[in-house]
Amino acid sequence: MEGTREIIFDRLVYSCQFDKHRGDEEFIPEHLLGFQLSGETHAVYPGGTTVVPENTVVLIRKNQLIRTTKYPSKSGEYKFVSITLDREVLNKYALENKIQIENGYPGNKRLFFEPDDFLLSYFVSLAPYINKKKEATPKLADLKIREAIELLLQSNPDFKQILFDFSSPYKIDLQDFMEQNYMFNVSIETFAKLTGRSLSGFKRDFSKTFNTTPKQWLQNRRLEEAYYLIQYLERKPADFYLDLGFENLSHFYFSFKKKYGFTTSDLKKNENL
Repeated sequence: MEGTREIIFDRLVYSCQFDKHRGDEEFIPEHLLGFQLSGETHAVYPGGTTVVPENTVVLIRKNQLIRTTKYPSKSGEYKFVSITLDREVLNKYALENKIQIENGYPGNKRLFFEPDDFLLSYFVSLAPYINKKKEATPKLADLKIREAIELLLQSNPDFKQILFDFSSPYKIDLQDFMEQNYMFNVSIETFAKLTGRSLSGFKRDFSKTFNTTPKQWLQNRRLEEAYYLIQYLERKPADFYLDLGFENLSHFYFSFKKKYGFTTSDLKKNENL
C-alpha cells in the first residue's frame, strides 16, 4: 500500500506510510519542526544516525543533508507532521520581538526531545487540518506557525540561537565536509551551497584540494568504500549501493569493474583462495 505526503497548508506537511519506506536524500534548506505521531523515523546525517521514536519532537537545523527510512508502528501506520520555519517568517518574528543573537547554539546538532504539554497540545490541535475537517485560511496558517515558534522558544529559550541566526554560510573545510557527505546523492550545486561557496568557487577549491573534479572524486570515494564493505565486512552490493549514492545496481557493478578491473564476485572468490 502506497503512502501519502500532503501539504495541508503553507509550511505544514503531513506524511503517512503503511510499509517500510526508504526515502531519497534530502537537502533541508530551512529549519524544520516535526512530530512523530506514530512509527519511527531512522535518519542518516553527516557523522551518524538518529532514531526519532513515537511521540517525539525533532528540530532539524537548516542547510543539512539527510536520508530517512520510515518504519510503521505495530498498528501498521507511520505518521509524521512537519512545520517549516523559514527565514521570512523567522526574520519577521525577530524584528517584531526585537530578538538579536551574538553566539550560535552550543548544543548537539541532533535536537529531538519529548514534547512538553504545550507542544503536545499544539500538534494535537493540527488534527482537524490534517483530517480535512477544517480549512486553514492564510491568516490562521500564519498564526499556527507563529504559535509553533512561541512554544518552541518556551520549551527551550536557547533555541533562539538556532532559529534567529541569519548569517550567511561561511566557507568550511572542504576535505572534512566531503569525507562526511560523499555518500549523499545530491547535486554538485548543493554541495557547493553547503560549503559556503558559489558553484565556480567550489569547483576551483575542489580541484586545488583533491586534484580532480567533484564528480570523479565522488565516484572513486564511493567505490573505495564499497570495496571495503565487500572485502572486510562481507556486505552484499544490493544491501548498500543506494546508501553510497549510486542510483541503481547495474551502474554500481559497471563502475566497480571499470575502476578495479574485476567484478565484485571476483573479489569474493579471491578472498576464499
